[in-house]
Amino acid sequence: MKFLYDLFPLLLFFAAFKFYDIYVATAVAIAASFVQVGLFWLKHRRFEAMHLITLAVIAVFGGLTLALHDDTFIKWKPTLVYWILAALVLGSQYVGKKTVIERMMAAQITLPAAVWRRLNLSWGIFFAVVGAANIYVAFYYGLDLDPDNRREIWVNFKVFGLLGLTLLFTVVQAVFIAKHVQDKPGGESVADRTSD
Repeated sequence: MKFLYDLFPLLLFFAAFKFYDIYVATAVAIAASFVQVGLFWLKHRRFEAMHLITLAVIAVFGGLTLALHDDTFIKWKPTLVYWILAALVLGSQYVGKKTVIERMMAAQITLPAAVWRRLNLSWGIFFAVVGAANIYVAFYYGLDLDPDNRREIWVNFKVFGLLGLTLLFTVVQAVFIAKHVQDKPGGESVADRTSD
């Protein structure tokens, strides 16, 4: 359920784009992001970092898109979000005792320190690469096509391509993690659970 909650601004953006245009879709995404953050606060009395990063970037770049009637700004939004995440994740390799990924997942699983660092590094690189992929599709792919077709391709990539890449990468990481999970003190091992 949380997965859908996290995606609802993106899904509303996609629906508004299909029925209207990029500018209505941008306005809908901005409003949905504010609602998302507000509802999360009302339910949990805290903010989630990813929601706040997305809200800040879409409010600024979506606002510029609407004010200047130029979709260049909204096309930069996924890249900026991914690159901010890449900077935070990769920066945690060098600052503090634990990486961002370890802080997020250590309550659920136990891994050796070297594996946490490798996992963190791979997520940081992934975020950097998909941010660059967004720039390519948004600004360089299909230059011979008309602007409406290029915009349609970018929106489909933003919704399905980036999401698909993230899901695929998550599955690959889950397989990697499964090979290295350690027993919790006093708990059964992964091998014990799967042999039943």
